[in-house]
Amino acid sequence: MSTQNKQPKKELSKALKLFYGVGDCGFTLMTNVESYFFNFFLTNLAQFGLGTVTLITTISSAVDACLSWMYGAVLNSIKPKKWGRYRSWLILLPWLVPFLYAFQFLKIGDGILPVVVIIIATIASHVTWNFPYVANVSMIAIAGKTPDDRAQLSSTRAAWANFSKVIFSYVGPPLAAVFAGIIGETSQYGATAFVLGWVMAALYFAHFKMFDGYEEVDMEAVKDSKKDTTKTSGMDLVRALLQNPPLIILLVSDLAKWMFNFVVSGVAVYYFTYVAKNAGMLATYILISNILCVIGSYLAKNMAKKFSTRKTTIGIFLLMAVVLIIANFTYTNVTLVMILMSLAQFGYGVAYACTPALYADTIVYSEWKTGKNATGWISGLQNVPLKVGVMFRGIIISACLAVANFDPSIDAAAATVELQKGICLAFMVIPACALIVAALLLAFGFRITKEKVEQYQAEIAARQ
Repeated sequence: MSTQNKQPKKELSKALKLFYGVGDCGFTLMTNVESYFFNFFLTNLAQFGLGTVTLITTISSAVDACLSWMYGAVLNSIKPKKWGRYRSWLILLPWLVPFLYAFQFLKIGDGILPVVVIIIATIASHVTWNFPYVANVSMIAIAGKTPDDRAQLSSTRAAWANFSKVIFSYVGPPLAAVFAGIIGETSQYGATAFVLGWVMAALYFAHFKMFDGYEEVDMEAVKDSKKDTTKTSGMDLVRALLQNPPLIILLVSDLAKWMFNFVVSGVAVYYFTYVAKNAGMLATYILISNILCVIGSYLAKNMAKKFSTRKTTIGIFLLMAVVLIIANFTYTNVTLVMILMSLAQFGYGVAYACTPALYADTIVYSEWKTGKNATGWISGLQNVPLKVGVMFRGIIISACLAVANFDPSIDAAAATVELQKGICLAFMVIPACALIVAALLLAFGFRITKEKVEQYQAEIAARQ
């Protein structure tokens, strides 16, 4: 007979309701160093040629994308650790990340050596942080016993994660400037990455403590993998995907959310430079839109409780699309566009909060249908649309600028109507179309309702 160290709690603690997501806040603070400064470090500080920079970023991102599916599969298939199959990873690996991540921003030696070091450090740091990242998201399904609980955890997590964008604008650049004065400009981002990596590790440890007692730990399985009845085989994972149509629909539709995030963020600078003809307004837009994004994330749990997570996500996708279409028709009215695009970012905050709860519903559906719990595998698959969204960002922005005959040497004041409409095509039209398709897919293909989830859980409990 198996022995468990604790019975899982039935109610979410006050700490989880208020502070689950501080680890995601630390994670986003840390990864923002890469988002904002990695290319600048490679070109301006390490002084690599554009060909070398392209080689470094392409190899790193391609490997990262190819590995994005494996983390959940590994967590689901290996022997559970001392503190549980998922919770253990919140403490096992995060402390390694600062050391690996720092080397991503350091130029060591000359010739091919620094290129190899940076590529290896980039891949290794991402692999190391993706395991606790997936484990962290998986805990939503472990601790959240009801759809409302999962919506609560997803919403709080999203609010903290998006709040980090506001914090970083006040912390990231000043911290780098301090290190530039102490150890020199070339190494400033390496030191910043190291410090914020430790912030991430500390805040993931806070998550580790918050989840104490929520995950069952079979000590016999920890000692002897042959007695582990919770691990999944390769065929179990394949069935969890292929026999789960709602999950496939969700993976495809979730791509629209990430496309909106990455494409709109990447093309905003072009809008304010060549359409608004006031690049200084970009900072104001970023601040306002990020604040509304945080508010949307925080309010998502209330919307989900009133309308259900599924209906909230469908509705918010359609409202975002309408707002973007209106913004496209009024693209010359810069103030109105800033308001409308910020409202769309509010919607993104809601969607960002809701989608992890939808993935958690597909986990329940999978266990009900296959008899196997594939929490880590399905939670890890959330990485796939994210990585594909990053790749689509470059393709869509480059294609729209090419169609509009963009030339970086032209004076912004002389931007043609053709160029402005091409920018708006990427900024508003394409994301709107993607969101409409996603809403329709969820409406007609994702048929897991709140009532059905409760029914599935009751039947799973009866089997056990």
